[in-house]
Amino acid sequence: MMDPSQHPIISLLILSVIFLIVKNVYNSLRSHLRARALGCQPGVYGPSGPFGLGFFMKIAKAAKEGNRIHLHDDLYKIHGNTFKQRIPGNEILFTIEPANAKAILTAQFEDFGLGHRAKTFWPLLGDGIFNADGHKWAHARTLLRPQFTKDQVADLQLMDEHIKTFIEAIPKDKSIFDIQPLFFAFTNSSSTHFLFGESLAGPKSSSGSGAAEFGRAFDKSLEWVSRRLSAQKLSFLVDGNKEYTSACKFVHDIADHYVRLALNARTESRKSSRYIFLQALADDTQDPKVLRDNILNLLIAGRDTTASLLSSVLFYLSHSPSVWKRLRQELIDEFGDLTHPTGEITHAKIKNLRYLRYVLNETLRLLPPVPINSRMALKDTSLPLGGGPDGKSPVFVKKGTIIPFSLYTMHRRKDIWGPDAEHFQPERWEKDGLVRTWEYIPFNGGPRICLGQQYALIEASYMLIRLVQNFDQLENDGGSPMPNAKVDLTLTHRNGVNVRLYKSSS
Repeated sequence: MMDPSQHPIISLLILSVIFLIVKNVYNSLRSHLRARALGCQPGVYGPSGPFGLGFFMKIAKAAKEGNRIHLHDDLYKIHGNTFKQRIPGNEILFTIEPANAKAILTAQFEDFGLGHRAKTFWPLLGDGIFNADGHKWAHARTLLRPQFTKDQVADLQLMDEHIKTFIEAIPKDKSIFDIQPLFFAFTNSSSTHFLFGESLAGPKSSSGSGAAEFGRAFDKSLEWVSRRLSAQKLSFLVDGNKEYTSACKFVHDIADHYVRLALNARTESRKSSRYIFLQALADDTQDPKVLRDNILNLLIAGRDTTASLLSSVLFYLSHSPSVWKRLRQELIDEFGDLTHPTGEITHAKIKNLRYLRYVLNETLRLLPPVPINSRMALKDTSLPLGGGPDGKSPVFVKKGTIIPFSLYTMHRRKDIWGPDAEHFQPERWEKDGLVRTWEYIPFNGGPRICLGQQYALIEASYMLIRLVQNFDQLENDGGSPMPNAKVDLTLTHRNGVNVRLYKSSS
């Protein structure tokens, strides 16, 4: 018989197996004792396959196809509002409990961080506010917050320049067209103009690249970021993709060009008389990388999310003639149409338009532009709900656990929103006593609540006002009134938003 002591490799393998067994037993016992100390009950586990590989392949496939929200939605229907799954090297706790979202984003803010997301997004977004934790995040927040309190942040005159281009691109022959890419072109142009001081929408900008080139590179970068995010600790498998690295470099080169312009304008005392976000930011920091990182982080928020919101609004309005009619009447009563304007469009007036606010609220409820958010546990902790047979007890959250929470599904819970939860009903926001807190968080919440919330709502509102003033007829293409959503980082409509817009008198 072979003596293991005479074969060092076999001995090492045996010792390694023993070590892993002992380590797993120790960790399990430690977690059990910690969970008991926190008053937790066991949570529900979904089937994950050997080592979690089965579930990992399922979510990787869903991410590649843009179907993550539908996969999550199906899983919640099977396993309940909070449950656990395993993937290689990670445990995942899924939740759509408002109380858990509140704990993660406020009361237990220090227990959770971005985790692997920061590393995953870093090649594109660096250490900007959207992608930073701890002191880096706090510094970015301190740097950016004052800029979003300024009146110039939602420059309506600047928006008008780009809305005019948008209107001109709408077919004049009453034909059906996809309005979604026009919204992305609009927000791409208006966001770069606001942030950089120059729109990329012209034939050639001072950077030497047009809006379409920049938009394609940015979109390709985000597509690969989404794939890397779904891979979690295995994201290195897509790190070396040439298409991804090339797209990131193109985006960085454009951003660096405008950072140099802002820094030169500051040192040469030739700043623009109009408010330019990047120039204002350069007054507070002259670190080129800090400027680039934060501008790109704001661009992903200002460009993609607002275009997503506007696309979804037009989708629902085109399938809801009575809502379109009521909204149009409110806006025309306040501002008139192009031939008979009745007053200046101001921030204050926009904020007082009740039905417009209901329409935006309802769209953000059903199709939040960022439909899935996530955090990672930075230490052993717990969440208020998800443990025990009924899910009403605290649930243990082991350090390193990934916690995705689906706004898309939480915003559609019938026990919260009623039996018509999946239907577009802006009038629900008129109901007395309808005060939503953690059941409705399209702009996140707590210390990391979206700084650009008001900018996005003003921009979307102003676009809708101008659309109503230009057109009185909105029709759909006869397709399903239920959206077919696709998600990379932000939500888009897989089949486009195919509508007809025209003036009935023409």
